[in-house]
Amino acid sequence: MKNLATKFENLTIQSDFIFKKVMSRKRICIHLLEELLQIKIADISYFEAEKSLEPDYASRGIRLDIIVADDKNTHYNLEMQVNNIKNPNTKNYVLPKRTRYYQALMDIDLLQKGQDYDLLPPTYIIFICVFDFFAKGNYVYTFKKHCLEDLNLELSDEATTMILNTKGSHGNISKDIKSFYDYVNNHIINSDFTRQIDDEISYLKLDSKVRREFMLLEARLLDERREGRVDEKVSIAKLMLAKGCYSLQEIIELTGLSIDDIEKLKNDMHVEKQA
Repeated sequence: MKNLATKFENLTIQSDFIFKKVMSRKRICIHLLEELLQIKIADISYFEAEKSLEPDYASRGIRLDIIVADDKNTHYNLEMQVNNIKNPNTKNYVLPKRTRYYQALMDIDLLQKGQDYDLLPPTYIIFICVFDFFAKGNYVYTFKKHCLEDLNLELSDEATTMILNTKGSHGNISKDIKSFYDYVNNHIINSDFTRQIDDEISYLKLDSKVRREFMLLEARLLDERREGRVDEKVSIAKLMLAKGCYSLQEIIELTGLSIDDIEKLKNDMHVEKQA
């Protein structure tokens, strides 16, 4: 618990937990969107923060940090990305297809059964990255669908993906977006906007309910990771048992499972084989 308390005190805007809480403040979220897109937003409504989208049991669910809709029914998904993750099996970076999957599941969630496709609202998937994914130095990378045979021809599906690069060095962004980048990168407060964000984080850290929520969330995530590791060990043990060339002691040493666990697996596999 002491380690978790220290971790809570050291949280910054880069933390998913803090980012979600800060962007749950309308004035901050609206201002960020207005400055980023250079539009005016009268109001926004929040969908469930850190919403889980799971279309069916066979699909991979995702957790979205912040989903909001403005007064014109444009929907925005805001995500903080700290790590440029690679798939250890394919060695490919996951970010591009992650944005594709987020967009697909958002669309499924936004279109009710029986509704016409043209009722899908405009959407923005916005990833705030603390790394330059494309290594071009842009502050912002904005993607829409264009025809390869005629790049002036745009597919008007009203779906936009934006990859923000807080380590960027060029491009057209407002002073407040630049100050937001400075705050995300180095906790530099050089505008009224970043002062509001920093004050909000300070208030959050003084709130015992927020602290308790963080503790419970971390405990839940730890349990999920432990369950995942156990599932992985069981899968490995099953493969070793199926091959039939490993001793009981070798399976125990390589998986860390107990002899009782392995004996139960053997019995279960035998029953499945007989069925």
